Amino acid sequence: MEWILLLAVFFLAFSNGANDNFKGFATVWGSNVLNYRQALTLATLATVAGCIAALFLANELVQHFSGKGLVEEAVLGSPLFLLSVACSAALTIFLATRLSFPVSTTHALIGGLIGAGLAQSDSGVHFDKLIQTFFAPLFISPLLAAVLGALVYSLFRMRSPTVDCVCVSQSESLVAKDANAIAMQSSSSPVLVIGESKDCDSMPVIVGFSISPRLDKLHIFSAMAICFARGLNDTPKIAAILITSSMINTRLSLSLITLAVALGGLGFSKRVAERMSYRVTRMDHGQGLAANFITALVVLYASTLGVPVSTTHVSIGSIAGVGMRASTLGWASLSQIILAWLATLPVAAAFAWIISKLA
Repeated sequence: MEWILLLAVFFLAFSNGANDNFKGFATVWGSNVLNYRQALTLATLATVAGCIAALFLANELVQHFSGKGLVEEAVLGSPLFLLSVACSAALTIFLATRLSFPVSTTHALIGGLIGAGLAQSDSGVHFDKLIQTFFAPLFISPLLAAVLGALVYSLFRMRSPTVDCVCVSQSESLVAKDANAIAMQSSSSPVLVIGESKDCDSMPVIVGFSISPRLDKLHIFSAMAICFARGLNDTPKIAAILITSSMINTRLSLSLITLAVALGGLGFSKRVAERMSYRVTRMDHGQGLAANFITALVVLYASTLGVPVSTTHVSIGSIAGVGMRASTLGWASLSQIILAWLATLPVAAAFAWIISKLA
């Protein structure tokens, strides 16, 4: 039973990597900042870094997803209970990945805990704990991300798309333009110019740079921050199954899960990546950066507090918020994703209940 449980958890982590690996870089690939292979490589490296950080920063999430307080203590350490949770979550995530739907590992694990608890615990499931600890953050976080995404994108829109140059100049060429330019030249002070590239090209520049390449780099950095946050947030949830079983220690559990997440992400990310990058909304650089900034902020903050939010929900929420603000949102694709979200928990619960009864 122990080796079967180990394989089930490895399969769950593998499926998690395949479904979640590209969620930070969906906006990067969708806005053509990087090609698929480049985005995939950086996404995997950042996720692995987050998985490693979970060794030190995410102990509270391990406690939440051990099932403690959700079902009676006598059931928690049962190999059948843990196997039912792992297999049901893994099957649900794998099925969603094959169908190209970005779903929540958090939802699948909660569904597994509920289904296994109902099947194996005499007292059933403590739904007050379930609502307080899990449902409230999972419901609020995507709505919060959508609102914040729309607000941040509104700030980005305040920059004129033609403004692409920042430079410091000795502004002799501005003398004939207006009174302010004459005053600045007469004081012999360098002038800060923010405008179009032709403005910087037409004057003696002391130092200057183009804005767009730096926005692209910031966009990539924000995507890596999301993948790091995802690794930090998801790894302890999966590791909780092995840690609760006392089969292997915490460090080895997280190491095995990190390996499985990386393999799944490298090999099977593309279907979900295509849906998130091109079907929810098409984004330019500013839209992608705004969505990623909010996703990284919300998930990292929640992880440090031990709050079990879903990277999938937060990421889609921020992308949808930006898409609505920019009037580019694909409502049909978003509706399909929301239906997949709603189905994730009951499907996982059903799988867990069936496995518990048949095993």
